[in-house]
Amino acid sequence: MQTNPLADGTNQTGSYSKIFQSDFKNPKTPNAILVLKDGSHFLGGQIGAVKEILGELVFNTSMVGYQEALTDPSYAGQILTFCYPLIGNYATNLDDAESEKVHVRAAVVRENCESGKFYHFKAKLGLSEYLKENDVPGISGVDTRSIVRKVRESGVMPSILSPLEPNLSEKQLQEKISELKSKISGFDYGSVNFVSEVSIKQKKIFSPKKIDKKVALIDCGVKLNIIRELNLRNIEATAFPYDISANTILKGDFDGVLISNGPGDPALMKETISTTKKLIQSLPTLGICLGHQLIAHALGGTTYKLKFGHRGSNHAVLNPETGKIYITTQNHGYAAKDIPQNLAQTLFINCNDKTNEGIRHKTLPVISAQFHPEGSNGPKDANFLFDEFLKMMK
Repeated sequence: MQTNPLADGTNQTGSYSKIFQSDFKNPKTPNAILVLKDGSHFLGGQIGAVKEILGELVFNTSMVGYQEALTDPSYAGQILTFCYPLIGNYATNLDDAESEKVHVRAAVVRENCESGKFYHFKAKLGLSEYLKENDVPGISGVDTRSIVRKVRESGVMPSILSPLEPNLSEKQLQEKISELKSKISGFDYGSVNFVSEVSIKQKKIFSPKKIDKKVALIDCGVKLNIIRELNLRNIEATAFPYDISANTILKGDFDGVLISNGPGDPALMKETISTTKKLIQSLPTLGICLGHQLIAHALGGTTYKLKFGHRGSNHAVLNPETGKIYITTQNHGYAAKDIPQNLAQTLFINCNDKTNEGIRHKTLPVISAQFHPEGSNGPKDANFLFDEFLKMMK
């Protein structure tokens, strides 16, 4: 039986160009390299911008929706590996972005669909061109199955993606790997407040044609489809920077508050937690993803980092009261725990690892979801939470 030389994700001996050629057709020699903190490395073809970048390596299990993932602000600071092997086969367009730019630091794919080989009636730019336009690098032609196995076994880890001179000798390759490994140790994802990078700098109003209710949106890295779901229900959303004061919002004419998704460790956001604690006492509140974690902190709970997180559009959550299961879209690396049971009841539980996926306050009009009820990209099973939010405001 013939063995796959790339099965373990490393190729540290022998002719690496020959190994690369035997499994992939384009390019014939690798010109990019991904090095993980555990010392393993992956050789592939450069796509997108030609630059070196550090980030936390994570993976997404969705089969479609790569443009939504690339533009999700919750991926700030991270190198995103796509589990599904064929990426870019319907290109990118002007409608599916979840923000104004690509937020991942780099993209890792098994097979990139080249320009001219994709088709979609909305298609504008191929994946590589789209990344390049956003000054984001990527690598294709790598064994993403091996990368995902490593992350599942060892957890998310700092990694570095770098351009690679073609036709290096084995000694030169090892020297390059050692050089890149030395740079990885200086990156600590958990110590950076990435929300400050993705949140808006000044308030912005998103108005529907008809306005029935007005919501203050604390923008920690909001996805555009969350705003669209509000507008579809005739709710005007006024987005504020993440560090807005509670008094500023309370002085406004708002019927409710939505605390959005976003990147990074919620425990770093002391000021926003304090603001959340004040707001939930006065206004109906919906928290999504990071917003759920901030509400958990505001109620006296805590958060902790998951081994490899929940990222994809096929995550099942259970409502323990009704026994009903919803398939949801998720993108988070932290989870809430130790939420005081005298204050809030568990609204949803993750069916795989039993982590908390949502809460409802027992006396205040406050609900939250760890997943994305807007389901973009993904199922709309939990879309009803926006209707619940509207009912709370009425």
